[in-house]
Amino acid sequence: MEQWVSDNLDKAAILAERGYCDHCLGRMFAKCGEQLTDLQRGEMLREALAEQGKEYEPEEICPLCEDVFSMLPRFAEAVAEKVLTVESDNFLIGCRVDPSQAKTEKETVEELGLGETFEPLKTELNREIGKIALPLINRAVNFKEPQVVACIDTRFADVTLDIAPMFIAGRYLKLSREVPQTKWPCRICRGKGCPRCHGTGKMYQCSVQECIGDVALEMAGGDEHFFHGMGREDIDARMLGTGRPFILEISHPRVRNIDLEELARRINDSPLAQFRDLRFVHRKYVKEYKEAEADKLYRAKVKAEGKVNKDKLVDALLSFENVNLDQRTPQRVEHRRADLVRNRTVYWVKAENIEEDTFDLILKTQSGTYVKEFVSGDEGRTTPNFSDAIGVQCYVELLDVLEIDYQQPED
Repeated sequence: MEQWVSDNLDKAAILAERGYCDHCLGRMFAKCGEQLTDLQRGEMLREALAEQGKEYEPEEICPLCEDVFSMLPRFAEAVAEKVLTVESDNFLIGCRVDPSQAKTEKETVEELGLGETFEPLKTELNREIGKIALPLINRAVNFKEPQVVACIDTRFADVTLDIAPMFIAGRYLKLSREVPQTKWPCRICRGKGCPRCHGTGKMYQCSVQECIGDVALEMAGGDEHFFHGMGREDIDARMLGTGRPFILEISHPRVRNIDLEELARRINDSPLAQFRDLRFVHRKYVKEYKEAEADKLYRAKVKAEGKVNKDKLVDALLSFENVNLDQRTPQRVEHRRADLVRNRTVYWVKAENIEEDTFDLILKTQSGTYVKEFVSGDEGRTTPNFSDAIGVQCYVELLDVLEIDYQQPED
């Protein structure tokens, strides 16, 4: 007789006398013995008790699990049928048990001091259902980051799927000055639909997010899409160059391995936005993109309220080299952002297409710099600023982001 068996016979006798099945008897000592199933442990304990003259037959219906293990093939088939309705590389099985069973089990464990040796009923069910379901599904099991979790309610053999989101990274070019980066709910009805938004629930009828998200959602058979950009440009600014990094999230995708080349073909005929370098990424990159601080290159078409002195303009250009700005939250966004003074750096500024009262500025700045306010001064809220430097009040008429200095991580 193995030592763990003899050490636990007194407690096992109490459980066997109550009519527990071999699964439930063995599960109370799941951390004893090696390379054994709970069923095998239960059989060993019952045989050892019989050798001592203690013949305890299990009840016809186990008072703890209610013979739920007789349903394993049905549970496995239900799980396989559900999992095979979606595309995934891996899966995991979970289950819900009757609360009364969990309560009885907890009370028994506490009564007999089995906290160090038992495993929960649902743990054994998960494992045993998985053994039968695995060859039916023919996909890998992933315990850490499963793409699909099939949860079966053992009371009704009902299976629900928890499908992990899908993440597509890339860069976008925003070619229009009339669309936002993301969906923008109507300010009047807050997305419900009203005369102002013509019943759409949106401030703008399209966005960069929708240009790619609607098509990707259709291809993946998902429920909803979310857009995670590395910052954002103003609605009236274009995003040019190699584009702004972003991640598109698709919730509950039924098809995971969509053809990204086909996706690009379908979305890149839009006059509003273009997309490039599409690839699947891990969810961890969402946080990385959100927290990244990438320097940016801009082109601003500037209008002055008077004649520009070219000598002063040249002096101003030379003066803004690695210059720190104090930027109080701009008036145009103070209704939605905290009123703070932020320190930002302008690395350099150049001028092109200089006319009497207009010119283009090319400038490289630290992430988070308010370029429009750097040019105008925002009534003294940004210091130093370009208007003060040349002695003429200036405003940005058009703004383009030419480059975002960021190297996308490799998986």
